[in-house]
Amino acid sequence: MQRHIITPRKDWEQKVKDQGFLFYKNEAYYSETAAYEFTAAEVDLIEAATADIFEKCIAVVEHVIKNDLWDRFFIPKEYADLIKWSWNEDMPSFYGRMDLAYNNGDIKLLEFNADTPTSLLEASVIQWYWLQDYDSSLDQFNSIHEKLMAHMQVCAPYFYAPNVLTFACAGDNLEDLMTTKYMQDVADQAGLRTDFMYMNEIGVDDKGEFYKTDGTVLGNIFKLYPYEWMFHEEFGKSLPGSRESTMWIEPAYKALWSNKMLLVYLHELFPDCKYILPATYRATEVLYQPGKYVQKPVYSREGANVKIVKNGEVIEQTGGEYGTEGYVIQDYAELPDFDGNHPVIGSWLIGGVPAGMGIRESSGLITNNTSRFVPHFFKP
Repeated sequence: MQRHIITPRKDWEQKVKDQGFLFYKNEAYYSETAAYEFTAAEVDLIEAATADIFEKCIAVVEHVIKNDLWDRFFIPKEYADLIKWSWNEDMPSFYGRMDLAYNNGDIKLLEFNADTPTSLLEASVIQWYWLQDYDSSLDQFNSIHEKLMAHMQVCAPYFYAPNVLTFACAGDNLEDLMTTKYMQDVADQAGLRTDFMYMNEIGVDDKGEFYKTDGTVLGNIFKLYPYEWMFHEEFGKSLPGSRESTMWIEPAYKALWSNKMLLVYLHELFPDCKYILPATYRATEVLYQPGKYVQKPVYSREGANVKIVKNGEVIEQTGGEYGTEGYVIQDYAELPDFDGNHPVIGSWLIGGVPAGMGIRESSGLITNNTSRFVPHFFKP
């Protein structure tokens, strides 16, 4: 892996805006001043690691269900049957993103954004069109758009009536909105019937059934809205009872994979796996532990409330409001350092199949909402 300083396309800003990338200026999120080069062998390694880790994530869900470990994952027990049902029925799932540290051939899972991953439009569309202008003779680990469209077509026959897929997100985040709109656009290209609404527009009737603003039943819904919020909101109480009338994508079992307790059980079940970092749970913050480690809240978003600690000294941290459920203590995986830029690979799965990657780099060691998206390529 190499990092190259590049010259931005002359009209790059207009191009990315035309492609729906309206939040590119947020904290200088995207600027086309650098790109990462991989070898084809490195891409194969990343793809293989992603598939291997995913198989182990499947084993964790089976373990949680078999042993009723809902308390360990801080999931209210009234949703246990819903999660088990969504798993046993293999309810449709579109996508997920594993964040990987890649350093000289060594790959480590940092976390799995399985429920509400973003940076999708950038990875799928924006960097691909950048590559066509930069050098169309090069290749990219990126079949995200094509796989997503094909997988939606596979899922469509299983949708509930009325056979419309509604796309929804909260209304206060432009990135979430544009990611959701991109997903809707892919579904439109796949020939699905779609519509859009905001999460706060969803209604619940006296029977606990979900409906849309026009009074029709909400049969199928893709939501960019996390289960850990839904489980603690009033309308979440209707999720179990309406499971036969409203299909939620992503499915409820994603509440296990998007939970950082996943990291603890991956290590417990697969302690010798070269991709899995040692990880333990602590109810309160750990002020001292030998070595270098990362302390992450069980639930957090965009790298909030993360601390990197070395021999009792905090060497980097982020603020936030998370940590009520406790913390996962994960061994630190050394990130590459390219003149102060530290890349993390977002490896995408579509329908459980590795489909491409996007890279976000930080000036510090913690990837958060100010980390930059950087395109990549490899020589075929």
